[in-house]
Parts: sequence; C-alpha cells; structure tokens
Amino acid sequence: MFHPLRVSEVERLTDDSVTVTFAVPPELDETFRHTPGQHIALRRVVNGEEIRRTYSICTPAGERPVLRVGIRLVEGGEFSTYAIKELAVGDTVDVMEPTGRFRLEPRAGHFVAIVGGSGITPVLSIASTLLAREPDARFCLIRSDRTVASTMFLEEVADLKDRHPDRFQLVTVVSREEQQTGLPSGRLDEERLAGLLPALLSVDSVDGWFLCGPLGLVKGAERALRALGVRRNAIHQEIFHVDDGAPGATTPAMTAAASAAPGGSKLTATLDGRSGSWPVQDGDSLLETVLRSRADAPYACKGGVCGTCRAFLVSGEVRMDRNYALEPEETEAGYVLACQSRPATAEVELDFDR
Repeated sequence: MFHPLRVSEVERLTDDSVTVTFAVPPELDETFRHTPGQHIALRRVVNGEEIRRTYSICTPAGERPVLRVGIRLVEGGEFSTYAIKELAVGDTVDVMEPTGRFRLEPRAGHFVAIVGGSGITPVLSIASTLLAREPDARFCLIRSDRTVASTMFLEEVADLKDRHPDRFQLVTVVSREEQQTGLPSGRLDEERLAGLLPALLSVDSVDGWFLCGPLGLVKGAERALRALGVRRNAIHQEIFHVDDGAPGATTPAMTAAASAAPGGSKLTATLDGRSGSWPVQDGDSLLETVLRSRADAPYACKGGVCGTCRAFLVSGEVRMDRNYALEPEETEAGYVLACQSRPATAEVELDFDR
C-alpha cells in the first residue's frame, strides 16, 4: 500500500547522487518502522504511465522512523533523473511501506559486507544499527567504488569508524584511480576477493555475509566465498543493477515442467485475504494477470530484483525467467517472483499473503 509523504530534505551526496528524506506523520510510525536493510518503493505518474522504483533506507532503525533513501542517477532512468534534477522539499511522493529480506536484526557476532557503488545504502543502515545496539557485535565493510569523488556516504562511514574504532573495520577499493594509502586500485572480482578475504579476517569466524551492488560484484563475491568454504545460508545478497541482457538466475525445479506456458492456463491468487481466478493471456506473467483485476498487487521493479512480488506457489508449476531476489532456501520452500513467473501447467495457484 502506498502513502503520500512530503519530502522534508534533499541533500547532494556526489555529482550523480542525492539522499531524499520523507516526513513520516506520527500516525504512520508503525507502518514505516523498518528493519535495517529494508527498502521502499516510490511511485509517480508520468503522461498517464505509472513508474515505480525501489530504494534502500540508509538510516538506522529506531522507534520513530527516519525515512531517508540514497538515489544514484541511472543513465536513462526516469525516476532517478527526476529525483536528482527536479525533486524538492515540500513535494509529495507516493511511498510504499518498507519490505525486503536483505536485513539483519541486531545480535552479537562478526558480520562482513562486500558492497559496490550505491550498494552501500542498505548496509549503512545495517552496520549503524548493529553497532549502536549490540556491544558484542563487530562489522567489517569492504566497499568498491569507481573514484573517491563518486563514493556515496563518505562522511557517514567515516563517522561510524570514529564512533566504533575497535568494532568497525573499513576497507576501501577504487577501480579507476590510484590511492596513496590502502589497497591498490582495481575491480573487486572473484579472484581478488579469494585472496583478499583470508588476509583481512578469519573467514570461518564470520557469522553473516552481506553482498550488495551490481550483479557482477555480488555473484563474484558469492563464488569466492563458496570456494573459501562459507556455507550458503550465511550469505545474503541484494542486486542493485542488472543489465537487460544478463541471463536470469532461474531455478531448475521451477522450469523442468515446460519451456513455455501452455495455452488456456488459469491462475488463482489470494491477496489480502481475497481470492480470484483469471485466464492467463499468452506471454503474460502471473503478476500481469493479477494486475488486470487487482491493482493492489504488490510489485516495484518488475525485473526480478527487488522481491516485492514474492508469492507462495500453492499448486501447479511455473517457469521463472529471472530471479535475483529470492534466496535458495525461499525457492526450495516454494516461493516465486510473480513478475517473472509464467504458467507451466494448465492451472496455477499463488498466495501473496504467506
């Protein structure tokens, strides 16, 4: 569900990024109280077309929610261009309540994040909340950016290091300029991480790994960690950008039944306690089918990245074109992304409420 919120602050971070803060009225405190690492969807209508984009909350979690997101300009991106060039204090934006499973409830332990570019946004919320609330927690941030000037939240990360010098470790790598101190420049790819991580810390002692940023960085980091013996359920990831031509991370169990949807398939879906059944038109995803009759169906990116349209597959089989949002444990338990799922049997049933 979306709520109209007033913009209370727009702050320039770099030449191509800003933070946007929304004023949350007291009666919506419970609605917008977030868990560190979650994101919100923003909506606007341009020439009659609805545009939704998902952005992570960068502020620590608290009793009174401070709703601030980091937005980086994407070439050709309609919403990011609007946010950076036009959005101003006093404007109103439709905001969906926080969601997402890339999160960490504060607890004792040693945690590590490997991030690239704007992937720092949810991790800033995770690290700052964890270190403030849990005295027996440690956090290591390994971040990669193109240049120092393009690095988002430089001051905020430096402040975090000043506040928790013994419990916060920071490692910075830039790919397009030389640094006088720190690690040599270059990309943080799989090979480099495989050698760097054991030299930085005891890999076996880490209680949770958080990978966030572009597809290449996240998948390279995941492969490096798996090669170092890190168990799969200790790795949490969120993709911030996927090229349109990138292959989808599909799930064999979901695709074995058929390579294309049969004609005349029927979808039954439950949403907010109400069920309905509709024919699936040729080529449509299950989300598109639901949206024709239920405009309140949850979605944000429609690209298999944000996970907002996650639903439980009650019966039938589907083909998922892409999946960059669900953890393996979720797909094994029967969850799918409605925006990427197409029927592979004559009847399919989804439950958005589970």
